[in-house]
Amino acid sequence: MDTISEGILHDPLPFFITAPGQTDGLFIAVGICLVLVMVGFGALYFTVQAWPDRMASGLGKTQIQFVGLLGFISLITFNNAFWVAALLLAAIPISQIVLPVKITSHRRGRTGQRRTG
Repeated sequence: MDTISEGILHDPLPFFITAPGQTDGLFIAVGICLVLVMVGFGALYFTVQAWPDRMASGLGKTQIQFVGLLGFISLITFNNAFWVAALLLAAIPISQIVLPVKITSHRRGRTGQRRTG
């Protein structure tokens, strides 16, 4: 039986099968690719996470602090509702919300006063 098996030619092994004791090139390539993909997705995640802060950079100090706080909470809790709230707060300046309320309350204050005379 030994003489029969010696004469049979074997098919060559695929490139990804390495001999014992040698370095596995495919394993190293996939590991490097996986690390690069993870770093890329991390950079993309933090870039998207910073959008509200970048949008609010030209606004007032209080609004920047609120947006930053909401962004930080969403980063820690992985809750997208805080990020959406920070994005909406950065998109609409507080002065556009507060000013009409102040004008309305000022008008109501005038009408609520009685005239003495």
